[in-house]
Amino acid sequence: MYAVMGTTGQVGGAIVRHLLAAGQPVRAVVRSTDKGAPWAAQGCQVAVADTDDVQAMTQAFSAAEGVFVMLPSNFDPSPGFPESRQRVENLRSALEQARPGRVVCLSTIGAQATQPNLLNQLQILEQGLAGMDRPVTFLRPGWFMENALWDVPAAVERGVIPSFLQPLDKPVPMVATADVGRLAAQLLLEHWSGKRIVELEAAQRVTPNQIAAGFAELLGKPVRMEVVPRDTWQALFTAQGMNNPLPRMQMLDGFNEGWIEFAGESRKGRVELLTVLGELLARSGVPV
Repeated sequence: MYAVMGTTGQVGGAIVRHLLAAGQPVRAVVRSTDKGAPWAAQGCQVAVADTDDVQAMTQAFSAAEGVFVMLPSNFDPSPGFPESRQRVENLRSALEQARPGRVVCLSTIGAQATQPNLLNQLQILEQGLAGMDRPVTFLRPGWFMENALWDVPAAVERGVIPSFLQPLDKPVPMVATADVGRLAAQLLLEHWSGKRIVELEAAQRVTPNQIAAGFAELLGKPVRMEVVPRDTWQALFTAQGMNNPLPRMQMLDGFNEGWIEFAGESRKGRVELLTVLGELLARSGVPV
């Protein structure tokens, strides 16, 4: 039995689909019974649990040969990341009580960076789980190509996409969530001992300009990127309702300045940028 957190999301959903296709029994870990219904219809066991409930997570992870775990996204954390620290402690406690055969943990590129930034939450996660006596793989993917979903309205309506990634011709380590899910499923089926780090990005790095060019090709009209000046970020994020935008700004600085990077040699994905952009347009109801 393989227990998978986040099955209603892109990565978790891809993991479950790969495991089911391989004939493996899956326990879909979801936040509500309603969210689990589609997976139950495909033959999954369903467990309702989240990172705020140690007992429910322990039950969800029990008697599992392998478990996929992740932290819920938090783009506006309190200073010092107290929310993530508590959730990491909860995850660790549940895993230590459930004692699954092995754990695959979704982390991030740059989890090893010492500079303060939003991704320090995943560094805290790695540090929190590293001391367990279970085999653990930390999967560190690059920037998700699917983040371009936020660019769809601007591309369609104005043909101008504001970019916080800059310079616009700087290649960024990105990856499709489908590739992350495929590799995570493969890792769950492997046997190893101790702790290991596996890093993943697309076959080619992607510039912001290439994202604009991809949208232009699919939409059949001009689309370009436009730099959002660094000195306007704090006011913009604050106007959007963020209480603590600094970690997010520092993360963007890390990608732009190059210190958010892989620690070793990354594995390469298969899915191309144009495929992802086409799927994002279709998901948004835009004919291509």
